[in-house]
Amino acid sequence: MRNSTFADLSHKPVLTGEKALLRPFTEADATAIAEIIEDPEVIRYTFEPSAELTVERLRAWYGSRGEQADRLDLAVTDRETGAVVGEVVLYDWNPAHRSCVFRTLIGPGGRGRGLGTEATRLIVGYAFEQIGLHRIQLDVYAHNHRARRVYEKVGFVEEGTRRQVQLRDGAWLDEVVMSILSHEWDVRGRRITEATRA
Repeated sequence: MRNSTFADLSHKPVLTGEKALLRPFTEADATAIAEIIEDPEVIRYTFEPSAELTVERLRAWYGSRGEQADRLDLAVTDRETGAVVGEVVLYDWNPAHRSCVFRTLIGPGGRGRGLGTEATRLIVGYAFEQIGLHRIQLDVYAHNHRARRVYEKVGFVEEGTRRQVQLRDGAWLDEVVMSILSHEWDVRGRRITEATRA
């Protein structure tokens, strides 16, 4: 049942799926995240880490995520091992329009096993059903086919392409804008999630 009152993002829940567990970050997670952001596939599909992105800075950043009322950063952990394999984030929260931007980062330990898909479903479901969001948007590089498949499985639809938004390694990259609305989650996303569990 959808929450009838729109909440802020100050509550940091623990969300449990069959394979993934999403939980609030701690400073201790910085080491795992530092390894993940150095992964070549993460670099290719997200960003090139700065030399200033030290473990100490990551520790301070992830240690402060629980204090942020305008965003929700959760660690994606493998339920089987307890290892941190990535993150899911709702940010750029707009209370007037009940919208957020979503991003995720899954390292090599979480790929190819459905953890990223389940983590995305868990946070999107929470955002619509508990927080009361109306719209969630994301941006993804056009060449990141794995991520685009995950987002489509969860119910995101493509809105358009921003052409040649970034120059990397001598090539211009396009960025695809995708979104999901609360009524689409009610019809498509939730149905897909329930079919997956059956």
